[in-house]
Amino acid sequence: MGYREHTKTVKIGNKTIGGGNPIAIQSMTNTPTEDVRASVAQIKRLEKAGCEIIRCTVPTLEAAAALKEIKKQIAIPLVADIHFDYKMAIAAMENGADKIRINPGNIGDREKVKAVVTAAKERGIPIRVGVNSGSLEKELVEKYHGVTAEGIVESALDKVHIIEEMDYDNLVISIKSSDVMMCVRAHELLADKTPYPLHVGITESGTVGSGNIKSAIGLALILNQGIGDTIRVSLTGDPVEEIKSAKLILRTLGLRKGGIEVVSCPTCGRTKIDLIKLAGEVEKMVADMPLDLKVAVMGCVVNGPGEAKEADIGIAGGIGEGLLIKKGEVIRKVPEEELLETLRQELLSWND
Repeated sequence: MGYREHTKTVKIGNKTIGGGNPIAIQSMTNTPTEDVRASVAQIKRLEKAGCEIIRCTVPTLEAAAALKEIKKQIAIPLVADIHFDYKMAIAAMENGADKIRINPGNIGDREKVKAVVTAAKERGIPIRVGVNSGSLEKELVEKYHGVTAEGIVESALDKVHIIEEMDYDNLVISIKSSDVMMCVRAHELLADKTPYPLHVGITESGTVGSGNIKSAIGLALILNQGIGDTIRVSLTGDPVEEIKSAKLILRTLGLRKGGIEVVSCPTCGRTKIDLIKLAGEVEKMVADMPLDLKVAVMGCVVNGPGEAKEADIGIAGGIGEGLLIKKGEVIRKVPEEELLETLRQELLSWND
């Protein structure tokens, strides 16, 4: 398989995707783009969480103008999301957008698409051609007797061909559906038919709870086949949650290293401490630590050391006291109330 090793490389600002480059994590602001201060504050939070490419909606000329100010204050590439008005795409590029996302089918006639492509070509700005199952053309719905993976792929390739015919191939493709298995099938079909890097996501996946499960299943099935160059976990909530989930999905699939992975037992009748609270505190504490480690948080001193042996370091709680464990070996006992701080100090001095 290994499709992503052979996709075309595309430069988005200071980030290069495709051609076997690491899979980039994207998100989208949910602030009004016109509100520069709010948008920058959110993007900075997303950058800190690990976001590598950010997209902002550009529904107005005021929003397009705001991109110039936003770009001055952030470090990651900025993508402009355009829906229907081709003038917004051109204005976004004039104001420094590093990439634009359009559906040429929504932009209007060929001359309008040509105006957008000409502006992108002049500046070397990549175009992400986005097709959504929810806006599939009527003739393709009729041809395939409903909304299908085959129809989504044909729609996307039709749009790509329009731009290729205008002598431009600095492209990224995204095809999205809220139907997880249809989305997986569409990516499998598309990967065989195009050299362009693919941006992968399950659209309208839902809340942080249900959306995470749908996204994890869909993205894992796609990414594990060597398909996908950038990803977004679409969640109804704080976009920082999207970044946390994307990082964990990539780490779990072995597609990204770095960061602390917290493993914890599911609790049982032997649990003698408030493990749910402790595991949450550990996860929060290690979020920004630049270590590539596995940390175990165990609920009892009976099975804790044995179950934690695959972790680099761990803690296990008992009645009033707990254990500090390294590679399955008990290092020392500490009072229960000092468990978290003991772990913190060990991690802070890990590379000393």
